[in-house]
Amino acid sequence: MGDDSEWMKLPVDQKCEHKLWKARLSGYEEALKIFQKIKDEKSPEWSKFLGLIKKFVTDSNAVVQLKGLEAALVYVENAHVAGKTTGEVVSGVVSKVFNQPKAKAKELGIEICLMYIEIEKGEAVQEELLKGLDNKNPKIVVACIETLRKALSEFGSKIILLKPIIKVLPKLFESREKAVRDEAKLIAVEIYRWIRDALRPPLQNINSVQLKELEEEWVKLPTGAPKPSRFLRSQQELEAKLEQQQSAGGDAEGGGDDGDEVPQIDAYELLEAVEILSKLPKDFYDKIEAKKWQERKEALEAVEVLVKNPKLEAGDYADLVKALKKVVGKDTNVMLVALAAKCLTGLAVGLRKKFGQYAGHVVPTILEKFKEKKPQVVQALQEAIDAIFLTTTLQNISEDVLAVMDNKNPTIKQQTSLFIARSFRHCTASTLPKSLLKPFCAALLKHINDSAPEVRDAAFEALGTALKVVGEKAVNPFLADVDKLKLDKIKECSEKVELVHGKKAGLAADKKEFKPAPGRTAASGAAGDKDTKDISAPKPGPSKKAPATKAGGPPKKGKPAASGGAGGTGTKNKKGLETKEIVEPELSIEVCEEKASAVLPATCIQLLDSSNWKERLACMEEFQKAVELMDRTEMPCQALVRMLAKKPGWKETNFQVMQMKLHIVALIAQKGNFSKTSAQIVLDGLVDKIGDVKCGNNAKEAMTAIAEACMLPWTAEQVMSMAFSQKNPKNQSETLNWLSNAIKEFGFSGLNVKAFISNVKTALAATNPAVRTSAITLLGVMYLYVGPSLRMFFEDEKPALLSQIDAEFEKMQGQSPPAPTRGISKHSISGTDEGEDGDEPDEGGNDVVDLLPRTEISDKITSELVSKIGDKNWKIRKEGLDEVAGIINEAKFIQPNIGELPTALKGRLNDSNKILVQQTLNILQQLAVAMGPNIKQHVKNLGIPIITVLGDSKNNVRAAALATVNAWAEQTGMKEWLEGEDLSEELKKENPFLRQELLGWLAEKLPSLRSTPTDLILCVPHLYSCLEDRNGDVRKKAQDALPFFMMHLGYEKMAKATGKLKPTSKDQVLAMLEKAKANMPAKPAASAKAASKPMGGSAPAKSQPASAPVEDSVSSTVEPKPDPKKAKALGVSSKAKSAQGKKVPSKTSLKEDEDKSGPIFIVVPNGKEQRMKDEKGLKVLKWNFTTPRDEYIEQLKTQMSSCVAKWLQDEMFHSDFQHHNKALAVMVDHLESEKEGVIGCLDLILKWLTLRFFDTNTSVLMKALEYLKLLFTLLSEEEYHLTENEASSFIPYLILKVGEPKDVIRKDVRAILNRMCLVYPASKMFPFIMEGTKSKNSKQRAECLEELGCLVESYGMNVCQPTPGKALKEIAIHIGDRDNAVRNAALNTIVTVYNVHGDQVFKLIGTLSEKDMSMLEERIKRSAKRPSAAPIKQVEERPQRTQSINSNANMLRKGPAEDMSSKLNQARSMSGHPEAAQMVRREFQLDLDEIENDNGTVRCEMPELVQHKLDDIFEPVLIPEPKIRAVSPHFDDMHSNTASTINFIISQVASGDINTSIQALTQLFQIESLAREASTGVLKDLMHGLITLMLDSRIEDLEEGQQVIRSVNLLVVKVLEKSDQTNILSALLVLLQDSLLATASSPKFSELVMKCLWRMVRLLPDTINSINLDRILLDIHIFMKVFPKEKLKQCKSEFPIRTLKTLLHTLCKLKGPKILDHLTMIDNKNESELEAHLCRMMKHSMDQTGSKSDKETEKGASRIDEKSSKAKVNDFLAEIFKKIGSKENTKEGLAELYEYKKKYSDADIEPFLKNSSQFFQSYVERGLRVIEMEREGKGRIPSSTGISPQTEVTCMSAPTSTVSSIGNTNGEEVGPSVYLERLKILRQRCGLDNTKQDDRPPLTSLLSKPAVPTVASSTDMLHSKLSQLRESREQHQHLDLDSHQTHSSGTTTTSSSSTANIDDLKKRLERIKSSRK
Repeated sequence: MGDDSEWMKLPVDQKCEHKLWKARLSGYEEALKIFQKIKDEKSPEWSKFLGLIKKFVTDSNAVVQLKGLEAALVYVENAHVAGKTTGEVVSGVVSKVFNQPKAKAKELGIEICLMYIEIEKGEAVQEELLKGLDNKNPKIVVACIETLRKALSEFGSKIILLKPIIKVLPKLFESREKAVRDEAKLIAVEIYRWIRDALRPPLQNINSVQLKELEEEWVKLPTGAPKPSRFLRSQQELEAKLEQQQSAGGDAEGGGDDGDEVPQIDAYELLEAVEILSKLPKDFYDKIEAKKWQERKEALEAVEVLVKNPKLEAGDYADLVKALKKVVGKDTNVMLVALAAKCLTGLAVGLRKKFGQYAGHVVPTILEKFKEKKPQVVQALQEAIDAIFLTTTLQNISEDVLAVMDNKNPTIKQQTSLFIARSFRHCTASTLPKSLLKPFCAALLKHINDSAPEVRDAAFEALGTALKVVGEKAVNPFLADVDKLKLDKIKECSEKVELVHGKKAGLAADKKEFKPAPGRTAASGAAGDKDTKDISAPKPGPSKKAPATKAGGPPKKGKPAASGGAGGTGTKNKKGLETKEIVEPELSIEVCEEKASAVLPATCIQLLDSSNWKERLACMEEFQKAVELMDRTEMPCQALVRMLAKKPGWKETNFQVMQMKLHIVALIAQKGNFSKTSAQIVLDGLVDKIGDVKCGNNAKEAMTAIAEACMLPWTAEQVMSMAFSQKNPKNQSETLNWLSNAIKEFGFSGLNVKAFISNVKTALAATNPAVRTSAITLLGVMYLYVGPSLRMFFEDEKPALLSQIDAEFEKMQGQSPPAPTRGISKHSISGTDEGEDGDEPDEGGNDVVDLLPRTEISDKITSELVSKIGDKNWKIRKEGLDEVAGIINEAKFIQPNIGELPTALKGRLNDSNKILVQQTLNILQQLAVAMGPNIKQHVKNLGIPIITVLGDSKNNVRAAALATVNAWAEQTGMKEWLEGEDLSEELKKENPFLRQELLGWLAEKLPSLRSTPTDLILCVPHLYSCLEDRNGDVRKKAQDALPFFMMHLGYEKMAKATGKLKPTSKDQVLAMLEKAKANMPAKPAASAKAASKPMGGSAPAKSQPASAPVEDSVSSTVEPKPDPKKAKALGVSSKAKSAQGKKVPSKTSLKEDEDKSGPIFIVVPNGKEQRMKDEKGLKVLKWNFTTPRDEYIEQLKTQMSSCVAKWLQDEMFHSDFQHHNKALAVMVDHLESEKEGVIGCLDLILKWLTLRFFDTNTSVLMKALEYLKLLFTLLSEEEYHLTENEASSFIPYLILKVGEPKDVIRKDVRAILNRMCLVYPASKMFPFIMEGTKSKNSKQRAECLEELGCLVESYGMNVCQPTPGKALKEIAIHIGDRDNAVRNAALNTIVTVYNVHGDQVFKLIGTLSEKDMSMLEERIKRSAKRPSAAPIKQVEERPQRTQSINSNANMLRKGPAEDMSSKLNQARSMSGHPEAAQMVRREFQLDLDEIENDNGTVRCEMPELVQHKLDDIFEPVLIPEPKIRAVSPHFDDMHSNTASTINFIISQVASGDINTSIQALTQLFQIESLAREASTGVLKDLMHGLITLMLDSRIEDLEEGQQVIRSVNLLVVKVLEKSDQTNILSALLVLLQDSLLATASSPKFSELVMKCLWRMVRLLPDTINSINLDRILLDIHIFMKVFPKEKLKQCKSEFPIRTLKTLLHTLCKLKGPKILDHLTMIDNKNESELEAHLCRMMKHSMDQTGSKSDKETEKGASRIDEKSSKAKVNDFLAEIFKKIGSKENTKEGLAELYEYKKKYSDADIEPFLKNSSQFFQSYVERGLRVIEMEREGKGRIPSSTGISPQTEVTCMSAPTSTVSSIGNTNGEEVGPSVYLERLKILRQRCGLDNTKQDDRPPLTSLLSKPAVPTVASSTDMLHSKLSQLRESREQHQHLDLDSHQTHSSGTTTTSSSSTANIDDLKKRLERIKSSRK
């Protein structure tokens, strides 16, 4: 049993690793209990077991392993860190648990795997389980498959990746083990449940019997879509939501949630692509041309075999397709035609979308070939063309198809119509827009009158399908002239048609049958028609959301079933759109009545058409109640709305009844599964009532509800066509108003712009002004989403109307479209993300450009036209250009293929006739707009030549060229322009015009780019030559551009590039680079949105052009378009008005140059004060507005006229934004030189800048913010304080900008707010920012809340105004905000307050709703930060307080203020604004220097310290001069007032300069009364901080690193000596305990803590009486409880145990037996060995000696007696030498050695000395000599209090203490020999020789002696000497400075017999002192 007791004492983690199974079992049980108790998932306890969990699961003992598995499961479930163990634990489970015979073990193993998946480690688990499938042990394989199956069943196919599992399935089916095969079958069934038929192709080659069994199992599966039953941690809320829905009874929405899982995996995705091109027979292309048909057949058969692979590798199939096309078109053998068609089918199916590029070539040929009558050929061709259709879009092949429609052959016409019908089936309303439908309908209408019946039938089928797809409203306009018989036939066909959308036609496409629809319909019968539709999406039941999401999935991933068009021009929210096609057929009135009577009260139906209006009203009320109570799934929407439409229907005369009716329609649409069929029944009536005064609002509500149910695009189109097909103008204008509003609510996605535009044009032409106004308003709303390109459609309107439209657009400028609030949640809970990864951007990013068909104009660019453009006669050239302009104008939007046009236009750019050059530029501008982003491909051949034109000597030509380049760059982004050498070649040309224009352009574009191509560096050499250009303008532009180049390339690269310049140039350029470095703006951060939005339409208000596709959107960030005025100049108006506009200023600019030399700001005495008085006295307008009105601008102009240079004022108030940029540039340049002027006009400057905040131009805004950053930096340097007036007229407008959508701007604004805190109190800033949180803009709210958090964190709670309580209540309101970012910001801010203020926060925020409170508590828990003392250093108060201490007012104010800013920065950088933080950091570095120079009385000393070169001998002797010395004369005066002393010291400690801080702390510990106040906790933290600081490796890298370490060393000694001895001892013990416990703590740390303890032990004899021994012994008891003797012995170092023993020994020695009376505070003394240890010691000491008085002397001897008897003499001597070598026992060792030598005079200690260093030998001799002197009655000088100059100064460096403790620890007088010895050491360290004094060989360091424990570096000894020298010098200085100043007691004692050596030392001291002065 002895063993048992051993392990039972061990801690849990050690038990878990014990070799005894019982111990492990007990360990696992305890661990399990611990795991269940820990509530916090992030608790550090978890980390202790991190490495053990694998052992838990792989234990060799089965019983123990079970318990280990239980514990591991709980660990994985609850520990935050468990994820780190996934790989090793799961692999352990697989190899060691799954092979166990116990079922329980296997179950637990599986549970652990599933739990890892739940904590988001699915991939790692799956990887290990798949590895397990290769294990030889079948048991393991079976268990792995079972685990995978369970995981799939519970988590679903989204989490468990099916592809790798399906890959290994066939292998598992071939296993010899039946158990494995059975398990494989089960998992195959489970996989089938999730992905249905997609599993068939991968398994087609398994054993037929197994396949048959599988088929049988598959059939049994329920048809419903499966749902995951278990969720990842991150999805747990979703689970809760699902449960709520299920409990509510309707899981329709839940369906939407998971609906998208079913089609997520497509068989095609699971297959490996096969490369077939290389496998073609080598002679294939010859054979296919062979004359013998058999050879051709062989060739085709070879291809047929290859293309049977279901997935083909992409490659260049052009030749193969060409060959096959030739066979189809030309071959006479019909069998081969069919074979070639099959090959094409195989290619199309295998390549999918990748075949799309060849589709256009093949389609016409196949359609022409339908003239063949043979069924197998026709079938093969049908399959081919259907497969090909799926690889492209109807749009792409429409022209080819329409061309064939006019063929005379009836079979071709029939088959083409049937193909169109089949194609339509794959379309949706959005992929079949009217523009496409119109030509098809026209062609098909001809066919329905054809003489051949089969052609007519095919046409009917096609038209019927179209009708079904887009609805009657869309098709009816085209069927106006069709007679009723034919119309009925079309409708009949339409009812039979079944659409393909939701269906997984993927496989059908691969195989033959392309008409799955009719078969289904027949089977299910007409009555079950509705269900049929639902089955078509493999999820039955009434949930519409599910098919919706499915339908949205495939087009994106290119499923064969979805039409290609769906992926291309489809809309974002396809899900919803397509859903509705699948819904219900129109029901007859009888069926409707039957369905309605089942759910409505009988009386209700009877009274519907009562003639008494009151009865009808009562009936409506009942109807409404019934609808409100109905369940979504049971509501027969169509039947109900038909009942409402029943007579009197929408002709109801009583308005109350009508209002109720309309309200019920809205209710049905909201609560039921409302279909488009139902919508069509009511929309007509709603549109009719929308203009009604009383019922209009209800009608609008109902329409909005329908739009939400049936999607806005469809509803809007229906409503518009209905409104404009009737005559009532009120209805028309109200419909337009409704649509304007609906677009704002639903967003713009999916709307068919073109369809609206035709209606809007009709409305604009209306005679009724209300209709026109509504149309213009609608255009304004569309403009928000579409941008300026919308205007193109209305250019041919009358000028008066056009100006109204322009005015509306102008109003919308700068606004961003609101976020859609409707139409999102309903269609898919999981958000519309599936839809969004298509081609559109978010929100209304539907740039018109995407919605419009582009015209192909290459056929119009004929060779005649090209030759015209190049003709010799300029008039003919002009004609050619006019024609081109006409073609582009007519086409509006064109495709990128423009034939020979680029080369022709390029020639005209250097035409001798400047008018033609301008015309060409205008054409190119048009071209950019017409072609959109596709113009990219022409940048190199056309864009760069435009840049060349910038060098033209004519001003207007240059202006036109610049406008053109901007128009292009807007479409292409900048990447294309900057790539390659073209741009640098242009810059190389020594043309001043070209250079200045190009540099100006780059300076404008570069700042807004997030990244640039590396080729930008190529421009740098030319940029440098521009910096020295003889033309002043070029130089100026080059200087302006310099910072932006640097922003992208970095200073290093730029500086490196100067290497090739001439030396004179190089110096100049480097100086400019330095200047630019200071002005370098921050790079704009990549906002997540920008990267995700490929089109610039995202912020059409700023009309961002479409940037590159997503891949390169990083580099081609979109440049914002200048501003509306410029937009027009660049726009489509082909007159270069802007050119003339610019001409005028350039003429006068020469005159102006002379005027610009003077100051820009004129200082008017008392000007600012006068303006403030005027504003107070209301003589002028108070600067307060929502948008600036003209009178404000005029007032500011007037006020500025007296104090701003005229020419600058003109620039500042110019209508063109570029002049504002110039003004800002000038203001930046003059900022430093005209400080007074800037401060004098500050109020006006800030007001002018607020006006700039209302501009829409980003470049101005960025420049303004850049200027503000510099301005506030300057103001804080000047110590200026903003006046209330200045603050209130500026801050609110700045805060508006914090909500800007652009990241860069928000960061800049935050940086400015940060700097403002230095010139305006944070507590006054607080209310302004608080006001900002009330904004409607959610970004602004979030940023303001974050800023408030930063303020509280940096300045404490006092900033909260009016009171913390009120402020926090306001902030807490935002926890319930609807915007996630705002909620988070509010929570974070309150958490920050909590960290500063603790639990009091809850009192301050008052009552919160339960939900908000739980969110807050959760967040506080997560932040898991203990509330620390608030860092309240009120910057606001500091200036007032410091006025009293004049001499240091300067220093004090700066120190803390600067410190605060850096703190604020830290807070900010944590909230994600690193840019701002860096900027501030750089700016404020300057401040530090100033603080150093601004050091009161030391000012003259400090610089000398740094600059003076000490002579060689003293090179390393850098004596730190504490900067705080400057204020020491005042120190005494303040002693009287403790509070002021503390305040003063705190202000010093808070200084940015480390030496000042350390010195201040030292001063604090000089004042005994204060030093003793420090509590244990404070001292612990302080010591922890100081020791960590000394160990920080970064300090050594600092210039004054060593000095800092020395100063800290001194400070530590002061703290140890001066603070309350009980507290400090206690603190050190706790610190030692913590450092030994912490695994991360460095051994060095513990070592230094112990050295401090040794120091304390040395002081104990003096301090024992003032110590509270009970507390110390309690601490030791706790220490020994945590670290029993065994555990301490296991430590790597023996120091801890020796330290403890030494401490206890000393206490025993000093207190004797009384020590045992001091154990009162220990509750249970048995918990540690303390009592036993003390008793042992007491006994020991009592045994040794009877008389205590003589104890000191006899100690050594008694020891020797005791030990000699035990051990050999040698051992004993070794022990003594070990003591001498160790730092703490060196004195004791020497004493013992002395005793020993005395007792055994013949003892030989030579062997011990022989191995040691020379230094050690002399040290021992010297030590013995000193003891001899002491013992021989020299008498003892009483120990001095405090530290004497000789007393050892540092307790940290072992060698130092060893040397300095020789004979002087107790303050005895020391002879010159000791100093000589020290000097030798010093000289030795400095590398000087000692031969003058002595010929002894050089001393070696103590380090060479192995017996010495770890010692600090040798230089420490030197440092210690210097510290002593410094102290003595300090005393001299203090005595001079101030007679009552006592820095330390004790005076410099030197031996009376001043030998030459002492003099020598003194001289050295003097030398050091003089060199410092």
